[in-house]
Amino acid sequence: MTDLTDLGIAAIRDGVRDGSFKAREVADAFIVKVSQAKALNAFLVETPDHAIAAATAADTAREAGETLKPLAGVPIGMKDLFCTKGVTTTAASHILEGFTPTYESTVSQNLWEAGAGMLGKLNMDQFAMGSSNETSAFGNVISPWKRNDGGDASLAPGGSSGGSSSAVAARLCPGATGTDTGGSIRQPAAFTGISGIKPTYGRCSRWGTIAFASSLDQAGPMARDVRDCAILLEAMAGFDAKDGTSLQLDVPKWEAGLSANLNGLRVGIPKEYRVDGMPEEIEALWQQGIDWLKDAGATIVEVSLPHTKYALPAYYIIAPAEASSNLARYDGVRYGIRDLPTGAGLQDMYAATRADGFGPEVKRRIMIGTYVLSAGFYDAYYTQAQKVRTLIARDFERAWEACDVLLTPTAPSAAFALGEKSADPIAMYLNDVFTVPSSLAGLPAMSVPGGLDKQGLPLGLQIIGKPLDEQGVLNAGLAIEQRAGFTARPEAWW
Repeated sequence: MTDLTDLGIAAIRDGVRDGSFKAREVADAFIVKVSQAKALNAFLVETPDHAIAAATAADTAREAGETLKPLAGVPIGMKDLFCTKGVTTTAASHILEGFTPTYESTVSQNLWEAGAGMLGKLNMDQFAMGSSNETSAFGNVISPWKRNDGGDASLAPGGSSGGSSSAVAARLCPGATGTDTGGSIRQPAAFTGISGIKPTYGRCSRWGTIAFASSLDQAGPMARDVRDCAILLEAMAGFDAKDGTSLQLDVPKWEAGLSANLNGLRVGIPKEYRVDGMPEEIEALWQQGIDWLKDAGATIVEVSLPHTKYALPAYYIIAPAEASSNLARYDGVRYGIRDLPTGAGLQDMYAATRADGFGPEVKRRIMIGTYVLSAGFYDAYYTQAQKVRTLIARDFERAWEACDVLLTPTAPSAAFALGEKSADPIAMYLNDVFTVPSSLAGLPAMSVPGGLDKQGLPLGLQIIGKPLDEQGVLNAGLAIEQRAGFTARPEAWW
């Protein structure tokens, strides 16, 4: 029999349904894999009991002749940004160390109700702030990939959903949840050779998800391929009255609607994404992606998004501003750690708790956010950034008059070594240059693997769609996936 951990979500679901194997066999196989891969530091908490309970329920239901739930028999990883009832949730930050929620996030609850089991909580950049998974208070996540240059450098799995991307790429789970604020699903997916989609803002509830930047944060799936992403997203999405930004819309049948026939589809190529210094390999892959979509029946058109160059600076004003507000709740009073020096007053406790609890990158963004929101600077920075955000959204609206989806690179490079960019925050922020604009506009966007660079590392292509057109994004992704034939996987060294 094929190693069960080599199977994706669709294959596991179908195999459990037709009796090819039991859900408990699948759960046991992945539980063993997780326990053997501690060197990757992808999991912060392992929850084998949760996975086994869900698998047992699936097997019992099948033996009784009952209709199985959509994700019956499928064990997944859960990013540690989602609150899970009775299971430690820290957002990879010392300030929440030991925090055990008494409630379940809506996204995770939807997945459990669909029959999925949880293998554990996945490591991440602290409070989702980072592009390399080096800001976690509990150690770096390491990519399962290695360069083919004979060296042994540990590579970044991307961020902030680096634990999710590393775990899926290493076959520790068939799929995982991620969150995307400025590219934190798509960039790590590109770095590790998997697929990941950020849906339209509001498709997935933010309730019970620890906030970074509330007007940008959006949950989404990460998996081996496009079909698996569609399956997982169907289970995650849906209206939630507890979230004021949740869209009151029915969840489409994205898996059933998958088609790689793109006849009549207009694909826009934004000229502003051809940035100076782009590696030739990324440029070549982008052209290859264009050719693949032409072969699928699409028409290629050049479009302009003139305010693209302002997206990154606008994002790094808006996101830290919202983070400054959201993270003010961590004061040592209600939950998490509390540092109370002898004889200290309330303000001293606040200062000591935050100084000890937050990591350097979180402190940096809080200070930036507090500065741009302060009297005298609010209009000069925050108000201006919001105006730029509106202009960026209008650029996309005009582009949709000429095209249906956009094709761009996902990231400006392949995975870099851990420590290679951490000393230069600006260089790290540039990892989001291709992903941030669609986040500011709240658009659905997906990364699919397209090939390998000369060092044998994955490169991704990004598809951006119109609001609520996840189907168009998934279909274009499927067309690329079928033509790329990407089957590369990291060799197990861990």
